[in-house]
Amino acid sequence: MSAIERRLEELGLELPDAVAPLYSYVSVMIHNGVAYISGQVPRINGDVPYIGKVGRDVTVEQAQELAEFCVLKGLSSLKAAIGSLDNVEQVLKVTGYVQTAPGFNEPSKILDAASELLEKIFDEKGLHARSAVGVAELPSNTPIEIDFVIAVKKEGLTT
Repeated sequence: MSAIERRLEELGLELPDAVAPLYSYVSVMIHNGVAYISGQVPRINGDVPYIGKVGRDVTVEQAQELAEFCVLKGLSSLKAAIGSLDNVEQVLKVTGYVQTAPGFNEPSKILDAASELLEKIFDEKGLHARSAVGVAELPSNTPIEIDFVIAVKKEGLTT
């Protein structure tokens, strides 16, 4: 068991199975030791558990839960691409898109859940730059979509 797998177990977390994209793109693109992880939406067994706009249909707490699941999905895709999350050198950037109701101006609160989870999993390697953007619409009426940019060890790549 890798160090990061042990850390996930200690935190009571489990990575979901990596799933193939639904549309015409790849889940992870690696170039020069940097992994670009496509936008992750919180589909669990094919469905988004809470749908709609944060601040109207979805609570901040529900959206934070979905943000954490987006992190786990992204890490699952990354693990499938690089073999082990121990090959992560640094989380560089997280961009979150929050489908917001008019007047809801706190997408950063939602993204804090994702940022804090990455730091719990990777310690200092989980610290990152971030953008949190409120948007009018997202695919499948999901409240959140998150993409990631992560530096990985070139010698650990399996792709």
